[in-house]
Amino acid sequence: MGRNMVATSQPLAVQAGVRALQSGGNAVDAALASAITLTVVEPTMNGIGSDAFCILWDGKSLHGLNASGRSFRAMQINDFQGQSSMPERGWDTVTVPGAVSAWVALSERFGKLPFERLFEDAIRYADEGFQVTPITARLWDEAKSTFDGFEDFGVFLPNGSAPGAGELFRFPDQARTLQKIASSRGESFYRGELAECMVRASQRDGGKMTMADLENHECEWVEPISHDYHGYTLHEIPPNGQGLGALIMLGILEYTRIDEYEPDSADALHCQIECMKLAFADTFRYVSDPACSDMDVHRLLDSKYLASRARLVDMSRSAEPNPGIPPGSGTVYLTSADASGMMVSFIQSNYAGFGSGIVIPGTGISLQNRGSAFNLQEGHPNCLAGGKRPFHTIIPAFLSHAGKPVMSFGVMGAHMQAQGHAQMLIRVLDQGLSPQAAIDAPRWQVCRDNSILLESGYGDQVREGLRARGHVVHDFEFEQIFEMGGAQMILKTGAGYVGGSDPRKDGMAGSY
Repeated sequence: MGRNMVATSQPLAVQAGVRALQSGGNAVDAALASAITLTVVEPTMNGIGSDAFCILWDGKSLHGLNASGRSFRAMQINDFQGQSSMPERGWDTVTVPGAVSAWVALSERFGKLPFERLFEDAIRYADEGFQVTPITARLWDEAKSTFDGFEDFGVFLPNGSAPGAGELFRFPDQARTLQKIASSRGESFYRGELAECMVRASQRDGGKMTMADLENHECEWVEPISHDYHGYTLHEIPPNGQGLGALIMLGILEYTRIDEYEPDSADALHCQIECMKLAFADTFRYVSDPACSDMDVHRLLDSKYLASRARLVDMSRSAEPNPGIPPGSGTVYLTSADASGMMVSFIQSNYAGFGSGIVIPGTGISLQNRGSAFNLQEGHPNCLAGGKRPFHTIIPAFLSHAGKPVMSFGVMGAHMQAQGHAQMLIRVLDQGLSPQAAIDAPRWQVCRDNSILLESGYGDQVREGLRARGHVVHDFEFEQIFEMGGAQMILKTGAGYVGGSDPRKDGMAGSY
C-alpha cells in the first residue's frame, strides 16, 4: 500500500521504478525504468527486441499506445506454400520490434525525467551483473534445448549452461546497446548503428529485414475500446491485440445467470468457461491488423449480439462454439501509479520465451517471434502479408468507474491474458477480493483445443462437476504454473493505492 507504487514480475525492476519515482519522476518514468530493466533481468520473457502496448491515465483522460511492429515488406504468404502454419523460431517469425519506440513515445509525451536516466539501473545490471531469480532460472534452463543450434543464442548460455538461481549473470554487450538507445533517444535502434547490425545479421542468415522496415516503423496512439461490466468499465487496446476477447466474454456473461451460482462452483466455472469459449471463437476469427480488416469491433460488442451469444450457453454440457456473425453497421507486465493520480498499465514481450532465438551479434538484442502468430489461410484477416501487424496476445488492461480511474492491471501469459483479465474482474468486482487475494486465487484456462486447465485450488468436486458436463479437464501439475499467467495489479483507494503481485512469478509490488 502507498501513494506511489510499482508492481511487476522481478524485484530489481520494481526497485528501478520506485527509484525513478523517488528521483522526481512520475508513473510513466517508473513504468519505463522498470520495463527497460526487465529486458536485462528477465530475458526469458522480454528483451530489447520486444513489442509493447500501454494504457495510461494521465490524471484527466485515458490514452492507448500500440507499439507492435509490422512484418517485413518482403514477406509473402507464397513463401510458405505447403506449410499448414507459420514456423515458431528463426528470422521468418521476426517482425519489426516496437518496444524501443514505446519507450521514446511515452517519455516524450508524458515523462518528467531525462530519457537517459530511465536506463541507469538496466545498464548497471547488464554491465555489473545481477543474481538470477528462481523462476527465471528455471525457464532459462528450459530454453537451452529449445534454441540448440542457434549459434548466436550462446551468449545467453555462459560456459554452455543457463545461469542457476542466485547465480550472477553479466551481459556487457547489452549495457552498451542500452546506452546507445538512451543517448540517441532510439534513433540508433531504428535508423543508426544498431539498425545496421540487425539488417546485417538478417542478410547473413537469409532473413528479409531491411533498413526501410526499421526506418518506417511508428508506434500509434489509439483510443482504447471498452465495455461495461456490473457498473464498471473495462478498457482494452483495440485489435491487433486480443483484449477484445475479455470484453466479449464479460459482455456475454452479463446475459447469463452467473449471479445465481456459488462462486468457484462447477456451475459458476462452467458458465464462465462457456462464455470464454464463445469469446475466443470470435477473437480468433476476427482480430487482426485493423488496417487489413473490415470488421468494426464495436459490432462484436453490440448488446443484442452478446445476448444472442449468451443464449448458446448450455449449462448442462460443454460446447465447441463457432464464430458468430455480428450485426452490420493478443511476456512481462508491469503497472505503476503516482501520488498525482497518474496510472500506467504496460506490457512488453518476446512472445515465446526468448522469442525467435535470433540474437544480434555484439548487441544483446534478442528478437521477438510475433510473426509466428500470423496464419497461412488465404483471405483470413490475420493471414501473412508484408507490412502487416500480426494477431497479438499481449494486452494491458484498465478499469474505470463513472469516468474515474479504478485499477490498472494485466495477466501476462499468451492466450491466458484475455481470460485472466475477466477472472481478475470477477474476483475483484463480484467477489470483493483485494488485489493480492484476487491474484492468489486459483485460475482456470480454456486451452486452444477447448480443453480446460484448472489449478489445484478448485478441488476434486469442481473438476468432476465439469467433467460430468463433457469438459476435458487436465490434471494441474506444478510444472504448468507458468501457463496460468502472471498478474500484477494496482487498485486506487481514497488514501492512495493497494497493489498485488503474482506468486506464480518472481515479482513484487513496491511502494512508498
